[in-house]
Amino acid sequence: MNVSAVDSLLAQMRAAASMAQGGAAPLAHSNSSAAAPDFSTLLKHSVDQIAQSQSQADSLTQQFTSGSSNVSLSDAMMAMQKATITLQTGIQIRNKVVTAYTDIMNMQV
Repeated sequence: MNVSAVDSLLAQMRAAASMAQGGAAPLAHSNSSAAAPDFSTLLKHSVDQIAQSQSQADSLTQQFTSGSSNVSLSDAMMAMQKATITLQTGIQIRNKVVTAYTDIMNMQV
């Protein structure tokens, strides 16, 4: 695994930690002059990121099991763990959104 991949993974972990503490994570392709993205855009971006990490993990695992010399066991395992963490983060965010929606719907007006 090269240094840039480790740096990228570390940056993603820091962004996820900041999101978990209530901070806003910066978008990778945000433009400072553009308007703030709406909820549906952020949701689509998050789901796409989860799907991409799952796909990458599946691809690396398949390459390793087929005997490709370009993929090491550590690369495949790191991709699988990254995909698992990304999916679990998405599930926890979904659970919090559903809980917040339920709380709002149960409020008396």
